[in-house]
Amino acid sequence: MAQLNLAHLRTFLAVVRTGGVRKAAVSLNLTQPAVTARIRNLEDTLQGTLFDRDAGGMTLTKRGERLLLYAEKFERLQEMIEKDVIDPKGLERHLRIGVSETIAQCWLPDLIARLHRNFPKLQIEFNVDISLDLRERLLGREIDLAILLGPISEYTVDNIDLPGFDLAWYVAADAPIEEDPSAYLSRPVLTYARNTRPYRELRELLFEHVGPDVSIFPSSSLSACFRLVEADLGIAALPRALGAEYVAAGRIRQFDPGWVPPPLRFTASWVAEPRSHVVEFAARAARDVAQEYRAHLGDK
Repeated sequence: MAQLNLAHLRTFLAVVRTGGVRKAAVSLNLTQPAVTARIRNLEDTLQGTLFDRDAGGMTLTKRGERLLLYAEKFERLQEMIEKDVIDPKGLERHLRIGVSETIAQCWLPDLIARLHRNFPKLQIEFNVDISLDLRERLLGREIDLAILLGPISEYTVDNIDLPGFDLAWYVAADAPIEEDPSAYLSRPVLTYARNTRPYRELRELLFEHVGPDVSIFPSSSLSACFRLVEADLGIAALPRALGAEYVAAGRIRQFDPGWVPPPLRFTASWVAEPRSHVVEFAARAARDVAQEYRAHLGDK
């Protein structure tokens, strides 16, 4: 028992939860040989085989099933110690956050600053992606927290609702003035990436209000959409929180065709097992920061 290594137990749990060495390696930010070596070392320590390995993958042996129960207990005890005993200012952890671009351009810096104030030694890695890919990366345990267009309807995932983002229609500042603002809808419409909910919802509304011949140009970059609108290459329904700066600078202007797509709804989502008070704190901090950001916009 003295030879048991907690890192080896965490690796064992990662292989069980992800279903294989390759995915476990991504989840743990290790190489595949390193994961394989840890499992072999653990088996050597326990003097028994933990996985049956065949072309179909890795399945737990009877010994592996017994170890799983104890490994989960070790993991929960370690989490309790980190939460209740270790000073947050001395806790060294690696937190991987995935965010939608809307969040990255609004209040992500405030969230990172808050996390660093509470956990100064926390190593934060973040990446910006579309919600569909963030969902897959979260379920694959490649990231710890996803701030995305949610919620994620999986029994393994917990979600916290975040304040939404109202959308508004924008056209170039020097575009000709239309007596009927709905006339702008005959122009190319720039919008979110094709495999996103905002794209689908906007397309359905455009078909209803304009017709099937409307030209829709999806993009994975909100900043690119704003630049194209500014260059009078199309119109767009984009977050008002981001458009306000462009409008104030006289680069684009807002128009009202009589309808607007529904607000963007975001969640902070994470895999509930194993439990992590750091990840849960980050999710709650995201909600608090988002509420403060929305209140700040309301004061302007």
